[in-house]
Amino acid sequence: MFLSVFDMFKVGIGPSSSHTMGPMVAAARFLDMMRAAPFECAGLRASLHGSLAFTGVGHATDRATILGLGGFEPDTYDDAKAEAFLEELSHTGRLQPPGLPDLAFDPQKDLLFDYDHTLPGHANGMILMATDSQGDVILQQVFYSIGGGFVLTEEELAAGKATDEGAPIPYPFKSAVEMLEMSKSSGKTIADMKRSNEIKRGGSENLTKGTARLWQVMNDCINRGLERDGILPGGLNVRRRAKGIYDALMAERGMNLTAPHTINDWMSVYAMAVNEENAAGGQVVTAPTNGAAGVLPAVLRYYLDHVPGASEKHIEDFLLTAAAIGGLVKFNASISGAEAGCQAEVGSASAMAAAGLCAVMGGTPEQVENAAEIALEHHLGMTCDPVKGLVQVPCIERNGLGAIKAVSAASLALRGDGEHFVPLDAVIETMRQTGADMHEKYKETSLGGLAVNVPNC
Repeated sequence: MFLSVFDMFKVGIGPSSSHTMGPMVAAARFLDMMRAAPFECAGLRASLHGSLAFTGVGHATDRATILGLGGFEPDTYDDAKAEAFLEELSHTGRLQPPGLPDLAFDPQKDLLFDYDHTLPGHANGMILMATDSQGDVILQQVFYSIGGGFVLTEEELAAGKATDEGAPIPYPFKSAVEMLEMSKSSGKTIADMKRSNEIKRGGSENLTKGTARLWQVMNDCINRGLERDGILPGGLNVRRRAKGIYDALMAERGMNLTAPHTINDWMSVYAMAVNEENAAGGQVVTAPTNGAAGVLPAVLRYYLDHVPGASEKHIEDFLLTAAAIGGLVKFNASISGAEAGCQAEVGSASAMAAAGLCAVMGGTPEQVENAAEIALEHHLGMTCDPVKGLVQVPCIERNGLGAIKAVSAASLALRGDGEHFVPLDAVIETMRQTGADMHEKYKETSLGGLAVNVPNC
């Protein structure tokens, strides 16, 4: 099993990897299908199903789908150009993606939120259609946004999710047990094995430049979030808090009476800064999702800014170790809130961050696995219940607590020798089973939990 670090961590836009980035990616794939089709299309239609329908407006799924059909993609997204495109579309009812003719598309009539028909493959389903000049559908494709910006067609999902067709890799572990066995027999760390796999597929230079860019985008996102205040969009009137907390923490630096637990506020403020940027539709890195995008950057920033002896040369090891753990969770369970609740998002992110921190602080592979297990275990059963379908309440604070749990998990693991009672594989399987048993109203539909017990306006 191989899942690249650049699959786990993708540069994109907020507020949701599954509800914003995924539909935009699906639309881009559909445009490629249209370009390859033997006939000329005249118009476009789209329908959103399941969680994409129920929380689509709050997650800007409609906007993302429209922009994707207009040729926009998450990695190269330009907000100013997007706004200009949407303004022109509102007047003309037509769009012209690169390499395709002028296409009719009226967002009011051609984009349907279908609340009654959930598609069978996944909670996040959508159907994209191309029509001829008579308005008849001549090309249609079902897509599923399965979390973290990953998108599969109906056929790909039925064939066993994503297939791995690249060159063979030297360390193809698909469970934590296999990972530890390979590490022991090879004498390599988890990061070393992951690095060898990445180099085999993409080359050393691509890995070095790519991971440096990922951290740059993550860190820039933290810094923007620490500098901006105001009210977040969406109608809940949630105000940004990271800047105020950060300013207070900076003012307290050097004071003799600062309480030891104040370090928790630093972890939280880094995470909240990211997730406030995400809620505002800013540029983030899926880690492994947008809804959980603040946990891992917060822990890495905590390491660099607050841990004695920390070094930027360890950033790549942190990301590679975290990606290895994230790959195990995704392969054997889920990272999608719509599929398994927030345990699959913030829980997975906390496990990844705990593993990364443990590794760069000198942990053995066994201690790294223990750190991931502790962090994920104590997120089991966590529901996904965003108020009004917005990635704001409780999501922003939840990332801060996920970061604190990650650091605690890494610290506990480092205090031990790697021997522990519950293996990571068992926790991942438990998370999968818990997600399967969880009622749909607690899985990103905003039909249960805080989403219905807190006023939405």
